[in-house]
Amino acid sequence: MKRALVGLLVVSMFVLAACGGSQAPGTSTGPGSSSSSSSSSSSSSGSGSGSGSAEKVIKIGLIAPLTGNVKTFGESSKMGFELALEQAGYKAGDFKVEAVSGDDKGDSTEGVNIATRMITQDGVKAIIGSVTSGVTIPVGIVANENKIPMITGTATAEGVTVNDDGSRKPFVFRACFIDPFQGQVAAKFALNDLGVKTAAVFYDKGNPYTVGLAESFRAEFEAGGGQIVAWESYSQDDTDFSAVMTNVAALKPDMLYLPDYYNKVSLLAKAAKDKGLDVPMLGGDGWDSTDLDFGTLDGNYFTAHYSADDPSPAVQKFVKDFEAKYGTKPDSFAALTYDATNIMLEAIRIAGTDDTDKIRQAIQDLKGFQAVGGSISFDEKGNPIKAATILQVKADKTYGFVTTVNP
Repeated sequence: MKRALVGLLVVSMFVLAACGGSQAPGTSTGPGSSSSSSSSSSSSSGSGSGSGSAEKVIKIGLIAPLTGNVKTFGESSKMGFELALEQAGYKAGDFKVEAVSGDDKGDSTEGVNIATRMITQDGVKAIIGSVTSGVTIPVGIVANENKIPMITGTATAEGVTVNDDGSRKPFVFRACFIDPFQGQVAAKFALNDLGVKTAAVFYDKGNPYTVGLAESFRAEFEAGGGQIVAWESYSQDDTDFSAVMTNVAALKPDMLYLPDYYNKVSLLAKAAKDKGLDVPMLGGDGWDSTDLDFGTLDGNYFTAHYSADDPSPAVQKFVKDFEAKYGTKPDSFAALTYDATNIMLEAIRIAGTDDTDKIRQAIQDLKGFQAVGGSISFDEKGNPIKAATILQVKADKTYGFVTTVNP
């Protein structure tokens, strides 16, 4: 996202009114996001806000797209968030946890409005989210400026935890790997496992997530001896890819790299098949949705954060618990938000206070935290050091585990 746009969004947080939002269990009522009490302070004495009882209370906000074009990402994330809180008994150390949730609708301005309201009106001391990089980057700026620790489960763009000049946003973390790593893993898999020599790349020029994956894939693919024969951009509102696929088909690439979200990838894949481009397709974690066109993308691959088929005890316990509560297998958005929530709860427990700077430091200092996505420690930029997984799409709306790639 351009610096000017980010600046405009940050300024807008002071003038835009709040609206919308939904609640997680344990939440009291209120307009938009919810809270029975409020605080405008970014840190406090450690006693927490309360409702008249001696019990210490800390409020944690969830920001996710619960409606809009990527609502399945938000719905899964909310389920992971709620499961983690429920299993913790809505407790973090000596604190009772109150959840405050808001629907950013996949829109960055909406996300900034919600973050501002949660911090200045609801009195949250920590934020989980958002989900996509385009929303999480400006939301992270708000959290960082207000010294509220925030951890996204799934936003993979580099700019989530660092500013344009490379400096750190010390209060912002993530539970997922970053785009450069995801693109590098995809390129290595294409060269070494698929054995392809040429590739065509399609990306949304206005989305930092898809741009980041595309650029890191190109760099690694070319460094490994591959050739990019088509480098095609489009806009978020584009839906007709017939003409561009006709041109790309004439170049006869060995594969297509489609690093976008499930709805756009489904359109691109169908357009490719319609033009006779029956070659392997590869993408990123944005494919991970129940609304993906599984029939069209059957047999193709994407980089992911975990597999429900991973036999590790931590994964299998999480899958079992999730299925018992929701009746469906968790996707990576649920798993990563579950991990992000548990990381925040652990940091609050270790800090033993709702002082937001001490909670931030506790996250930074975590070593070998046992998450569903693997053992997590954080580097100097707030990124976890962990492995990536390759999954294969199946027509029966499942994913097959292919391999794991370590950093």
